[in-house]
Amino acid sequence: MAFKINWDALGITTSIACAIHCAVLPLFLSSLPLFGVNIIDNLYFEYLMVFIAFLVGMYALYHGRKKHHHRKLPMLVFTIGILLLLAKVIWHQWQLWLLLPAVFFIVTAHYLNFKFCRLHDHAHAEDCNH
Repeated sequence: MAFKINWDALGITTSIACAIHCAVLPLFLSSLPLFGVNIIDNLYFEYLMVFIAFLVGMYALYHGRKKHHHRKLPMLVFTIGILLLLAKVIWHQWQLWLLLPAVFFIVTAHYLNFKFCRLHDHAHAEDCNH
């Protein structure tokens, strides 16, 4: 029995986990700098997390586009969400106002990819290599 990863579900889960991380971590873990741990306002850590989210999300969306629906809309919506996440890292004073639409766009992109994949099941186009 082959094990398959549902990349859209993984993308949605990581997006929601990221939103929870960004909203809850400052509230509950604000004492970490007392112990020498500083991940709350660590720009390198935040850029790394956005980059990892971008890689995982784009892989999931590319797979759906290439193997199933051949639409670029989910990748475009996802890119808007990632750009909003980067803007949140750059402009911390607007982080809540940028985080909410970023998560909305990222989750919407994965939802669209999921729906398009289910709608077309396994549609082939001239660019298919399988």
